[in-house]
Amino acid sequence: MLRRLVLTAAASVAALSALPLLPVAAHAAPSHPSAPGPTDRLTITVSDSGGDGEGTYVLKCHPTGGTHPAAAKACARLDEVTVYGTDPFAPVPTDRMCTMQYGGPATARITGTWQGRPVDATYNRGNGCEISRWDRMAPVLPHTS
Repeated sequence: MLRRLVLTAAASVAALSALPLLPVAAHAAPSHPSAPGPTDRLTITVSDSGGDGEGTYVLKCHPTGGTHPAAAKACARLDEVTVYGTDPFAPVPTDRMCTMQYGGPATARITGTWQGRPVDATYNRGNGCEISRWDRMAPVLPHTS
């Protein structure tokens, strides 16, 4: 009985060591140092802001690019607010108490991919929480007048 167990274990080890390393290599770093990695790409549409930020912009980060008027600063801000375990684009929780103030008719939508995750977030300035959420994303979202 013991001999059979030892022989089975030895055969298992031999079989596993003979497997090709292809599955592991598929997850390895790119072989060429300049090979492109995933790009963070967002489309930002702003309406009724009363400022210079009206319109639709593409923001690319890592590397920085696109049509956003302050791409480098916007990417830096997104890097700053991206914290492990949180969603920088999360909506205001429905149970949050917010001041009843109006920040104007401005609306925005951000769609795309950030840190490998899909983004589809809407913004407005309808109460104190939403105003704060909008302002926290400046300069990704424009300052409003």
